[in-house]
Amino acid sequence: MDILYHLCSGKKRFGELQRELDGISPKTLSERLDVLEAEKIVTKTVYVEVPLRVEYSLTSRGEALKDIFRDLNTWSKDNL
Repeated sequence: MDILYHLCSGKKRFGELQRELDGISPKTLSERLDVLEAEKIVTKTVYVEVPLRVEYSLTSRGEALKDIFRDLNTWSKDNL
């Protein structure tokens, strides 16, 4: 869920996500991104450059979750 929350603001590189998700190991982040990609919630774009650049972003299916995150955020501010 945290990964999706951070991708709501736009494309992110792997290193950016890892920094924003303080404490997550590269292996765990990679595995979670693979699952989200398999579920067609996240898309992975690989740019053949030196060094290799990989960006992750929400698909249209993932974009549909933005309203849910906004509503959860509003609810938590009102109730916690």
